[in-house]
Order: sequence, then C-alpha cells, then structure tokens
Amino acid sequence: MALTRPLSKLLPKRPLLSTPSRRPYLTSSTPSHSWLRIHPEVSSAVRSSTPLVALESTIYTHGALGNDLNLEQIVRDHGAIPAVCGIYAGQATVGLTPEEITTMCDQGAKKVSRRDLAYLIGQGICGNKIHGGTTIAGTMILARQAGIRVFGTGGLGGVHQGGENTMDISADLTELGRTRVAVVSSGVKGFLDIPKTLEVLETQGVLVATFADGKDQKEVDFPAFWARESGVKSPAVVWDEKEAAAILLAQEKYDIETGMLFVNPLPKEFEIPRSEMEEVIRIAVKEAEEKAPGNENTPFVLRRIRELTDGRSVIANKALVRDNVARAAKIAVEFSKLADGNPVTVGMASASNATVTQQPTSSKAETKPRVEKPKADHTVDILVAGSVALDLNCDYAGGGKTVSPALNTSNPASISQSVGGVGHNIAIAAHKVSEENNVRLCSMVGDDIAGSTILSSLSAAGLDTSYIRVLGHEYPSARTAQYVAVNDAHKSLVLAMADMAIISTHSFPNYWNSAVNASKPKWMVVDANWAEHDIQTWIQAGHKHNAKIAFEPVSAAKAARLFPKLKNHHKKPELGLFPRPSVHLSTPNQYELLAMYEAANENGYLDTHNWFPIIDAFGIMRGAREQFVDIAGAAATDAGIPVQSVNLLPYIPTIITKLGSSGVLLTTLLEKGDPRIRDPEHARWVVSRTLSDHPSVGGVYMRMFPAAERVKEADIVSVNGIGDTFTGVLIAGLARGGEVEELIDIAQRAAVFTLKSSKGVSDEVAGLRSELRRIVAKQ
Repeated sequence: MALTRPLSKLLPKRPLLSTPSRRPYLTSSTPSHSWLRIHPEVSSAVRSSTPLVALESTIYTHGALGNDLNLEQIVRDHGAIPAVCGIYAGQATVGLTPEEITTMCDQGAKKVSRRDLAYLIGQGICGNKIHGGTTIAGTMILARQAGIRVFGTGGLGGVHQGGENTMDISADLTELGRTRVAVVSSGVKGFLDIPKTLEVLETQGVLVATFADGKDQKEVDFPAFWARESGVKSPAVVWDEKEAAAILLAQEKYDIETGMLFVNPLPKEFEIPRSEMEEVIRIAVKEAEEKAPGNENTPFVLRRIRELTDGRSVIANKALVRDNVARAAKIAVEFSKLADGNPVTVGMASASNATVTQQPTSSKAETKPRVEKPKADHTVDILVAGSVALDLNCDYAGGGKTVSPALNTSNPASISQSVGGVGHNIAIAAHKVSEENNVRLCSMVGDDIAGSTILSSLSAAGLDTSYIRVLGHEYPSARTAQYVAVNDAHKSLVLAMADMAIISTHSFPNYWNSAVNASKPKWMVVDANWAEHDIQTWIQAGHKHNAKIAFEPVSAAKAARLFPKLKNHHKKPELGLFPRPSVHLSTPNQYELLAMYEAANENGYLDTHNWFPIIDAFGIMRGAREQFVDIAGAAATDAGIPVQSVNLLPYIPTIITKLGSSGVLLTTLLEKGDPRIRDPEHARWVVSRTLSDHPSVGGVYMRMFPAAERVKEADIVSVNGIGDTFTGVLIAGLARGGEVEELIDIAQRAAVFTLKSSKGVSDEVAGLRSELRRIVAKQ
C-alpha cells in the first residue's frame, strides 16, 4: 500500500550523513603522510564559506559525559557543518568520522594539547600510529589550520587556586592569546580561580564577552560553569549571535591574531544555584587536598562534585555543552552571512540598533539606473540571472620544498585574472556549446575598473551586455564582485575571499521584471547568490512570463534561500507546486540538496495541504529503500539523497544531484501518461507508479548516471566552474528541445573539460556543439 504519511515523517527529519563518514578520503594516490587531513565535507564548506563549527575530540576520548551528546547533529540542526578535530593514527585530522572516533575510544587515545601535537604527528611519520584526543588548545590549532573560525565546547581550563605559586595554569588560556579562533564555552569550572583566570586572559589580549541573555549589562556575571553567576562581572557583554559575528568580522578585517572567548551561561533549568555549588566545591576541594595531590586532584574534585550533587553536575554539564555548540553554530551562520555581504543588524533589541550593511530597495533607488530599461528582444532562449565576478587566482611560487605560502608576509606567486561567477559561467557554457541559442546574462557590476574588465570580456566572448546593470558610486557596496583564491604550489586552495555584496544587497525588482518581460526566455536560470527575497522575485517574474526555471544552489549555505521562512505558519508558500511549479529543475550537489531539504522541512514547506496529496500520489512503498539502494547505491541512500529528492519533487519536479566521481542522480516527477511509466526499457528506474486518482501525477523516475570519465589527480587543473559548466550545457540542450536523460552525459563531459582547464569554462566545450545538435535532432 502507498504511504499514508510523507517520507519526511517516516524517516528521520535529517537523515544521517553516512556517506561522508564512510567514504575514504585518503586513497592510494594520497601521499603516505598528510600534514593535515581534512574531511571532504569540511574542505568543501571552507571553500564555499559554508558555516563551520570545530568540536574537540577529548570530550569523547577522555570525557565522562557518555556517548549520547549528539553534538554533530546539533551543529547541523542549526545550519552549520561540524568538524571534530583530533589525531587519528598519527595524522592531524579535521572532520573525524563517527567510526574513527569510536576506534579512538576503543583503542585508547592520548590527551593532546599544543605541546603534544608535533610529538604525536612525528611519531606517526615514523610509523607509530598513535591516536590523540585534542583539548581546547589542540583543537584551536587544528581548526585555525583548516580555516574554521568558531569552536563550541563545554568549559575552559583556567588558573587553579594558588596558581600564582604553583603555576598551575591551563594551556587553553595562552592558546587563546595566539590562535585566531572564537571559543564558545560556559566559562571555567567553578573550583578554579575565576578572577586570576580573567587577569591572565586580559594579559594575553583575549576578548572575554558573556551573552547577556536578557540581563542589563551591569548585571552580567562571568558564569561559574554549573552556576550562571560567579560574583565576578564579565569584562564585556555580547547581546546576540549577530553581534558576536560582527565582532569576529571586525577582528578579521584588522587581522588580529588572538582568540576570542564568548561565554554562554548554561540554561537556567539545569543550573545549580551558586550558594549550593560553592559549598559543594569547598568540600570537594578540601578532601582533594588531603587525598589526591598532583595530577589526581582535578579528577578527584570532579568525581566528588558529581557525588555531592547526586549527578546533577553531569546533567548540567551535558546541557551546557549542547547549548554552547548550538550557540556556536548560530554564530558561524551569522558570520557566514556577514562575510557574504548580507545585511545584518547587530546589538540590543532597542532603538540603538546598528546596521552593518544597508542598501537602497525603495522606489527612489529605482530612479537611478545607469542602464536604460531593457529593450524588447523576443529571440532570447536562455536568461541567466546570477553573479558575475572578477576572479584572481594566486598560485604560490616559492620554489624548493615549501609548498604553502607563509602567513603574515608577502609571498612570490603566479597571479592570473579571469572573469567568473556562477551566473557568468553558466551563461558562457550555454553560449559556447550552442550557437543556435541566444543567451543573456542579467547581473550587476560596479562603475570601476573590475566592472569595465568584465564588460569587455563578455563582449569579447560574444555575449550581449545590455542586461548587465552598472551601479555608480551613489550606491553603497557597489563594488564589482570579486573572488580571490590563494593556492599552494600544487594549486590546492589555501584561502579564498569573496566580495559578493553587490549581488546580495541591491534589489531592483522593477528592472528585473522588465528584463524578463522584454526577453521572454524559454529557460531562465536563477543562482542563489541573490538575497532570499530577490530569488523569489526572479522566480515569480519568470513564472509570470511562462519561462521554465532552473535553480542553481551555488553552495550549501545559499541553497537554503530557495525556501525562506514563512511569515506565519499558515501562510501559503510563494513557490508553486506541481503541476504548476515555480521551479522546474535544480542541479545541487549532495550538500546543497540537504540544505534545501532541511530549509523546506524546517520552514513548513513539507507540511502543507497542497504538498501532501502529491507525495501521497507517488505511491512510494515502505520497502522503497531497496529500490533506492539498487539505483543510487548504499552510500547515497544512507546519506538520504533519494528521500530528500523525492520530498522536494512537488516543488522542483526534476532534481539532478551532482555526486562528483560517483556520477549524477536524476530524480524526476512523471506526469500522468508519460511513456516511461509503461516502457520496459525504463522499468528499472520507475520507482513508483501512481495508483490513486490524482489528475496529474504519474509516478517517480530515478536514475543514476555514472561519471563520464575518471579523471586522474594529475590531470585536474581547477575545480572552479565544473558544476556551472554542467548546468550551462544541460540548459542549452533543454532550450533546444532536448530531454534531460539524453543530455546528462554530454553535460558531464563538458564539466570534465573544465576540470582540466584553468578557466571557469573550458574553451573545449565549444567542441561539443555538433554532438549537442545530433542529440537534439535525434529527439
């Protein structure tokens, strides 16, 4: 029988991402020792400026809080990617998998602070594969190396009572003084010397700011871990995650190489009152002085506190760790928004609010265009609404054995300049592969040298620039978008900076509607660099003028913009559903697909009266997992890719998920009467046939297309633009009347050309024109 409840209700709301955990990311082609092993999901998030939160591994290897903390899922639930740091078999690792953490706990792990990192890694080079759980100090170092700015943990180490004589001072404090990572914790354990701890942090130049949680600034204490108050005022106060993110951004802009401590008092319902806790600590410390000298002192104190509080201290500890990790994820999300140039209001919820970024969106702003209203052009086949940017690739050229550029100094490099941006690359790919298509790019540049360079490049490539709007200096944040990538000697990304503010902060809905009305495109591609409300404006304009809409997610952080929060729970979603969808096709990778699914799920799109009948009509059986595994493979199924795709089909009837070297998974909603439903050649891929009387739904079609070519690592020049090339060639074929299944292979081969090219779209894509004509003519 058909499911009577949607898939999102029968399966976990957020399927466990087992694919990244199980996929080996050290292969036979990897050097025998990598100085820093980074999980692919984490490195992808760093490249795309997706929010990331570092987590320590000692909480698992040396903690006493059990194995049910679920910290990684908490990070994901709040919109960020978790990265557990540690030493696995002698290798520094950012992004430990659950299996690796289990192995470390089972086999035993050393406790690793700054002093221990080189020792364990050096032992690993010599063949002694030691595991190590990193402390706060150790985790900060690895997180900084990987490019992660936010770290969520429980309690910070501090100065012990009598520390001025014993010098018993945690390395966490000095690490905060020299490593640029923001740590979110609930202060230090209550039995430590809080005033002296704060003095040491002040000497180290570390900002210590406690979240006010609704209190007046003068009333905010630095918490005492299990108690929300310590009697010691916090050196600084932060009001919310947006303000914390703004402080982080300011530190980045001024290149201040110290850490920050954002202190998060534990939730009120779990706290142990200060008066009670002080007496418990007094007894525990006194007994420890008599019975547990030296290294045994702290474990003894913690054990006695647990006994004297009847286990409430452990419950409070678990609660505060989870709450800190959630808050860290929120800060990371807000920081990602700020770094992308999105408008963010920071400060107290009062009239004193300050706006970091402001942009003209009123009708008054519409009176200042530097480009005239678009002229009618009824021959446009593809209109791409998206970003165009000037890209600078800086390849380290130091020579010798050194492969990575040095920090805090100038480095020799080979610097190349090119025009890129997701929208630009898609338009160029569609233009190169099909002379028959009239392709237009609708975007914005500033009235500056970079903008002039882009306009000249587009004209030289044969693209019409009449829909590129030039913003003058009267507009704030009107700089032409730019992307700077700093690569090592092997051309692997070390650091990237993106300034996309011109796209994400300026809104001209009247102009865009005029552009769509004037061009009346067959297909329209909208990329996710626009702000949420602008994405909806573009989609509605295309829908109004009968264009087919393709959504390009750009990154996991931006993919969610397709499904913004509804103003009220009962409001009808602005996106249309099948058989009159607002979006017809999307080409995410697996992380972007997950972000879209989670946004749709959390914001109420998968719980509407219009969505449910379509899902129910699919007739997906409870045993569908076997079909999914047979078609997509166990890894993709365990990652939730088929389930996520099917849940989104009512809004996006064709979803093409790019899975890298594994190929491409096509999931599409079949209309009633579609010949594939009864065609024996397609029977394997028809995962459901509608048995209900739904007037439009015929079934669900799911098909895995293998990778067009296995590319050797030595042949890879740049990963930039490969997904954009795929989408551009695919849309070019669709605009000529081609079928998706017949176009995926040629689109993949075009992407391979770009993978082997230094350009955002390889010139060799033009060599596929005749083949595209044959494919279209055959159909």
